[in-house]
Amino acid sequence: MQILVSGSSGLIGSALIPFLTGQGHRVIRLARSAPRPGEPAVQWDPQAGTIDAAALDRLGPEAVVHLAGEPIAKGRWTEKKKERIQASRIEGTRFLSEALAGLARPPKTFAHASAIGYYGSREDEVLWEESRPGTGFLAEVGREWEQAAGLAAQKGIRVVALRFGIVLSPFGGALAMMLPPFRIGLGGTLGGGGQFMSWVSIDDVVGAIHHALATEKLRGPVNVVAPNPVTNREFTRTLGKVLRRPAIFPVPAFMVRLMFGELADEALLASARVEPSRLLAAGFSFQYPELEGALRYLLTRGR
Repeated sequence: MQILVSGSSGLIGSALIPFLTGQGHRVIRLARSAPRPGEPAVQWDPQAGTIDAAALDRLGPEAVVHLAGEPIAKGRWTEKKKERIQASRIEGTRFLSEALAGLARPPKTFAHASAIGYYGSREDEVLWEESRPGTGFLAEVGREWEQAAGLAAQKGIRVVALRFGIVLSPFGGALAMMLPPFRIGLGGTLGGGGQFMSWVSIDDVVGAIHHALATEKLRGPVNVVAPNPVTNREFTRTLGKVLRRPAIFPVPAFMVRLMFGELADEALLASARVEPSRLLAAGFSFQYPELEGALRYLLTRGR
């Protein structure tokens, strides 16, 4: 299969591309820089509203995986940062959706990143793909993000909105940020510790994307989370156990808010107990369904 991938240098993209090529697929990168001669790549600039449609038509991808977007947890949320988060996800997805719909040979599948921020903070309520959207900035972004792919769906392209949970990898993201204090014994719960964390290993993220591309009956929102979410308190205890370090230094909620501003209540202190019901119904098998096993594997690999 020929697969176009945006965000190829990000945390997920950098793991996805070697997996896809290892499975015998041909990967075409969607990138801002001009491709080298003979390189299977398409240049675009979503901010400027430009894309090399001729190259896209010529290369003829059968599927598209759209992962590009402004990092959520990198840097404090200023108004400009929030505008970049919105524009990179909503406008970028809308622009790509329109470009794909306008091709002479549109791809069969358009799988684009979304996030469980769609659900907002919901305490211990169990959340499935059919659950109503939540409230707050990330929930609003999530709703508009998924709606932005509408033109591709109208064109008959199978659209899958990959609602990613907290992606665990020793090479980036939330886990990589947690490791330094935990490794020196300064880890602890955030706030009260009762908030649910819907996590997923990077290996299962890659596997789930591949499964979504190959499974015709999967369309619409798909929760990409492990089947066993844990509270922040359980996550903290398990990470400390795997690292063989104490995790007894809690960070009070007011300190989290002081350090991270609006991001604290939107993500770090938010509670989302999400289940991957559509993935499981479609026959996907998680390699790492339990947190301790996932952390032991990831942290051994990350040494």
